[in-house]
Amino acid sequence: MKKTKLKIAIASAALVAAVATGTALAANGSSAGSGSQSGSTSGAEQTRTEQAKQKTPSVIKADGSNVFPHSLDFDARSNTFFAGSLKRGTVSAISPDGKVRTLIDDPEMVSAQAVLVDRERDRILVSNVDYGTADRSKKNAPFRVAGVGSYDLESGKQDWCVDLTAVTLDGKQHLISDVTVAPDGTAYAVDELTPTVFRIDRKGRASVFLQNDLLKGTLDIPDFLNDVGMSAVEWVEGNQLIIAMADGSLVRVPVKHPEKAQEVKLSAPLGSPTAGMRLLKDGSIAAVSSGLLAGKPAQIQRVEPRDGWKKATVKVTDTVEDPVTSDVTAGPDGTTYALSGGLADLLAGKPNDGFSLTPVKTD
Repeated sequence: MKKTKLKIAIASAALVAAVATGTALAANGSSAGSGSQSGSTSGAEQTRTEQAKQKTPSVIKADGSNVFPHSLDFDARSNTFFAGSLKRGTVSAISPDGKVRTLIDDPEMVSAQAVLVDRERDRILVSNVDYGTADRSKKNAPFRVAGVGSYDLESGKQDWCVDLTAVTLDGKQHLISDVTVAPDGTAYAVDELTPTVFRIDRKGRASVFLQNDLLKGTLDIPDFLNDVGMSAVEWVEGNQLIIAMADGSLVRVPVKHPEKAQEVKLSAPLGSPTAGMRLLKDGSIAAVSSGLLAGKPAQIQRVEPRDGWKKATVKVTDTVEDPVTSDVTAGPDGTTYALSGGLADLLAGKPNDGFSLTPVKTD
């Protein structure tokens, strides 16, 4: 039976736990201005220094015990992070001081993986998956749940929750690893276990948008998993989807002509397995790639498009010591944070007392 990249990733992470001894802070400090010969500074200089220190982001230690998030997103208007729970199937709201409260608790949600804030429509989109490790899992039939739910951003009330296995009716295992939304409100969800992209309209009506061999999984994890496929997706300017494959490649899909999908020519492949992406304000993408298989820190990479995303330049901008880091998102005041959800404990059946968000550089 196939297993999923997450379950394998967690198992591998347990083997390299000794490597993951902490999270790495982004190098963001700057030296203070020179003072007088006695080392003192003027009142104005001291004020500027104190303000700079206040704006320096630090690691956020979230107090949500046994949440085990895989993905998250940030809402600038409310200054709140939102993260799913693979264990409970819930979605939590996290304040910058690390306080956690449950916002969405829908019985239809087995494990909440991808989380996307759609502020234009005041909703949160969440992918529904089943690794067989959640409180609501069918232990003897994992990966038979695949869907996307829409929830009110303020109340957490369900708008709709669509079953994507009912769209394909192929009897295969599925895992909806990520979801993105276009300006018109159409959502696109990617399946990690089949080369299928789904389209979901604003009312929750779903259809197959694309099935293409370019999207077949090619990453093999020895003794664990073969053919790991799509891991993340972003809608970008030019009405295109940029899909990250776990093997470190990217695929460009023109929304009006999905049959013209093609691989993006990268200056260097992304680190593998690629786990999550964030669209930056200048149109570039920040991606996080796990180093767990080699026991190395996760990499943060900047992907700068050229020629309408037919080509792109890739460079590493930061690292996070925890190799199980699985997503990257915006944060307060233009920052970017990487998520380490404590997933090794989930597979091992151990409780944990929270998770961490680490500020990272993207340029």
